[in-house]
Amino acid sequence: MKFLIIDDNNRTNQSLVDLLGALGSCDSAYDGIKGLYMAEAKAYDLVVLELILPKMSGLEVLKELRMRSNCPILIVSALDSVEKKVEALKSGADDYICKPFNNEELLARAEALLRRYNNNFYSKYVNNDIELDYKSKMLKIKGQYVKLPGKTYDVLECLIRSRNTIVSKDQIYFKIWGLDSETVITVVEVYMSKLRKLLARYDCDRYLQTIKNFGYMWSDTATNQ
Repeated sequence: MKFLIIDDNNRTNQSLVDLLGALGSCDSAYDGIKGLYMAEAKAYDLVVLELILPKMSGLEVLKELRMRSNCPILIVSALDSVEKKVEALKSGADDYICKPFNNEELLARAEALLRRYNNNFYSKYVNNDIELDYKSKMLKIKGQYVKLPGKTYDVLECLIRSRNTIVSKDQIYFKIWGLDSETVITVVEVYMSKLRKLLARYDCDRYLQTIKNFGYMWSDTATNQ
């Protein structure tokens, strides 16, 4: 799991990183423009957003991001009026919690959003003859266990967790290999080819779609390409 914290307060940002670090890795942004750039460049599983930000307001970030992504967005803000909460929720936020927040409540709300958006985050993905267990990292197709090398599994999980949504090559690269990787971005095409060939052995490559000039998508409904 990868999370993005957008909050200009260093202490709060670090607190959120420490808290969500129990569920996955976290990136941080300290102004609206940088936050929006990072949110669009990488495929995050959850964005935690403050509304009061320099350079671009959190509400603007929220509206821009919601037009391009279905990533869950949790507002954690010092603005506590009912009007601000309603405006944020109507603009696309999935939940809203005011500062100062209780750590246990915030973590519970984050976990609830992950479960809602990731099809039983703590268990597995099941669709027709395909079953992917997130905990054991095991893939089962038509009742048969299929061995997936490390990065090939990571690519498949990334696509399935964002299923029915186009994921760009850049997003896959940044999420799996990271910003500091010395590996060239064409490695995504190599692993996508490996994954497609593996799925083809079981006549399941129809779930993996290549969207020309945009990226890739795992579709719950198999299609002929």
